[in-house]
Amino acid sequence: MSSLPQILREKLAASPSGRLPFAQVMDLALYHPDHGYYGAGPRKIGRQGDFYTSVSVGPLFGKLLAMYALQEWQAQGEPENFTLIEQGAHDGQLAVDVLSALEGSPLRYIIVEPNPKYREAQFQRLGDRVQWVENLVALKAGPKHGFFLCNELPDAFPVHLVRWNGERWEELFIETDGTEAFRFIPGGCSCEELEAEVKHLPHDLETGHTLEINLAMLSWIRALAQAAFHGAIFIADYGLDAEEFHADSRADGTIRRYRQHQTDGRVLADLGECDLTTHINFTRLIDEAVRHGLSQREYDLQGRLLGRMAMKWIQSLEGRPPDAATMRQFNSLTHPALMGRSFRCLILEKSAR
Repeated sequence: MSSLPQILREKLAASPSGRLPFAQVMDLALYHPDHGYYGAGPRKIGRQGDFYTSVSVGPLFGKLLAMYALQEWQAQGEPENFTLIEQGAHDGQLAVDVLSALEGSPLRYIIVEPNPKYREAQFQRLGDRVQWVENLVALKAGPKHGFFLCNELPDAFPVHLVRWNGERWEELFIETDGTEAFRFIPGGCSCEELEAEVKHLPHDLETGHTLEINLAMLSWIRALAQAAFHGAIFIADYGLDAEEFHADSRADGTIRRYRQHQTDGRVLADLGECDLTTHINFTRLIDEAVRHGLSQREYDLQGRLLGRMAMKWIQSLEGRPPDAATMRQFNSLTHPALMGRSFRCLILEKSAR
């Protein structure tokens, strides 16, 4: 069976230009069904994996989302068909945590998952407590009331890379260097949508400044806006505002590879064996969401937003301190030196279609 580098070299050889946009390479490296980092099935997360997430900290993150979902359900008049919808559910742990916190409630749960290997892993943990759909298009048929949630989803979408050459923005492509390795080479934009995006980028940056353009994220939020449900959309992820991407300190871009809790910029090394991730442009995401009928409800650092979401939980303790394990989870999720500043949370409002 061919390895991922072999498959990539074959695709490069078949390309008329002998090169491929980085977005295609990143898509293969992450989602090839046999050789992609995520394609073959859920990866280990946490101490035994390559990275931590808010979910791997413990069940408190899911509990806070469950409480927010209940508030959303009550605000909508407690409709019978109210459904939590999760995308990017990985091994199903967040769904387990949310459903455990919702024990006894009538709320339903749907997971959006196109990969059958992931659906099987999720079913092993969740059984018939959830339903599955393959894509966002399926949500055009319902439900009519819901709460959509995703944690670290758009940061793993394949991105195009562009670099300022002192006069214009160029896309960075991948080609072979004549040996077994791959390298970047600049060229004109590979598609009209990318060309339209770079027209809005600044022209006063230092030569060599590199940015990621997440066209897949824009397509995703447009598809989500077409879903039938009315309610909130919760998005938690690594991200920055547009002007932060233009700082000299980020001139190399934010694309990184993760392996065994170590991160670096060698994104063409060990393709398929490492996670590739990038910060998302929350300014651009919000602009596109609003353009397609969604509205911004809240946007903040994860520590501050989860702190506000936790107020009802804290009040329910009636002055009693939480147990030590739960307190450690809360600190990990909200402390600025831990996940509180690294992640940002966006809550969008979606009206019924």
